[in-house]
Amino acid sequence: MSDTRAHRGGRLQMPRSRGAASGFLLILLGIWGGLIPFVGPYFDFAFSPDREWAWTAARGWLEVLPGVATAVGGFLLLSSRNRFTAMLGGWLTVLAGAWFVVGRALAGPLGLGDVGTPVAATETKRVALDLAYFYGLGALIIFLGALALGRLSIRSARDVRYAQRSAVTTTEPEASDDVTEIRPAEEEPEPRHRSWGGMFGRGGRLAHR
Repeated sequence: MSDTRAHRGGRLQMPRSRGAASGFLLILLGIWGGLIPFVGPYFDFAFSPDREWAWTAARGWLEVLPGVATAVGGFLLLSSRNRFTAMLGGWLTVLAGAWFVVGRALAGPLGLGDVGTPVAATETKRVALDLAYFYGLGALIIFLGALALGRLSIRSARDVRYAQRSAVTTTEPEASDDVTEIRPAEEEPEPRHRSWGGMFGRGGRLAHR
């Protein structure tokens, strides 16, 4: 029974470094996507309204929400040793990146509001704002999330060795639980044997009398 549990757990276990690099980058991108609409006006890189820390419903739905989802997914990729949990984080980042890309187009039909227009005097800056806030950011998140999912879907020889080491560590205590402790029985007093020789000897002494 313990061998079955160890086998199932071993297929899901992996080194934490498996998704660490992608997870770290996705956390940074998630923080960027969630904070840039509020701090962008400090360095003249913003959508209207061009005010610091100005909250709108559209910013919450289209920027803060996918930014938080990306950061959470990246954290799962960075910290998890379980393949299923890490893949859940990867899919969460892919969906968040897709929402960065298509969210503005769906905001009107869904009634989520309008994030405003790029505050830019030139077409180059307008394109840079669109890419940094939505389209380019979402595409980069999708790419890193898909890259992490691809790495997680392959079980390498290193993963097998790691799972075997973990299985040995987890099954050793279980093996000790199955062993029944044998306690020594209480020592019984040795039976007193009658000395037949003494009896015969006594009988012999009586016979000689």
